[in-house]
Amino acid sequence: MNDKDIVKLFVARTQQAITELSQKYGQLCFHIAFNILKCNEDAEECENDTYLKTWNSIPPDDPMCLRAYVSRIARNLALSRYRYHHRQMRDSYLQVYLSELQDCIPASMDVEVSADDTVSSAIQTFLAAQDRTVRALFIQRYFYMESISVLSKKFGLKESSISTKLNRTRLKLKCYLEREGVVL
Repeated sequence: MNDKDIVKLFVARTQQAITELSQKYGQLCFHIAFNILKCNEDAEECENDTYLKTWNSIPPDDPMCLRAYVSRIARNLALSRYRYHHRQMRDSYLQVYLSELQDCIPASMDVEVSADDTVSSAIQTFLAAQDRTVRALFIQRYFYMESISVLSKKFGLKESSISTKLNRTRLKLKCYLEREGVVL
């Protein structure tokens, strides 16, 4: 079933919408949540919460890309759960991902929840102009929270090569955002 048909089922408030969503994007939601939480039970709970949140938000929302919409919900739910479980801990592995971006994302902007449409648009425009591999690496690393070793296997590149590509991309992003007038 295609995405438009699944959205129509949500608009019609048909229970089959959740079944279809689960079949099509269940593994993706679990994968996103697991990469952040590193716990099967929490990832499964986030997956199920994603279905509920999607049910409650369509309508009124009418997502253009259901995959991106559901991925964003799953990611935000997993990040919220992660923050809840680790609010007292400072040495969390998630800090590694976020610290890599601290020099190129505005300090006033919450990295997990992009409230500023100008910054989001600028980042999207920047990524659209990048090489397909670089764009995929960046998104896999910072949206899906994939480790360098997993990316190395997926892309068939050395870990050092991936780290270098990501570092160069972050530097280019920083320069691009500065040119666009985004205060860092």
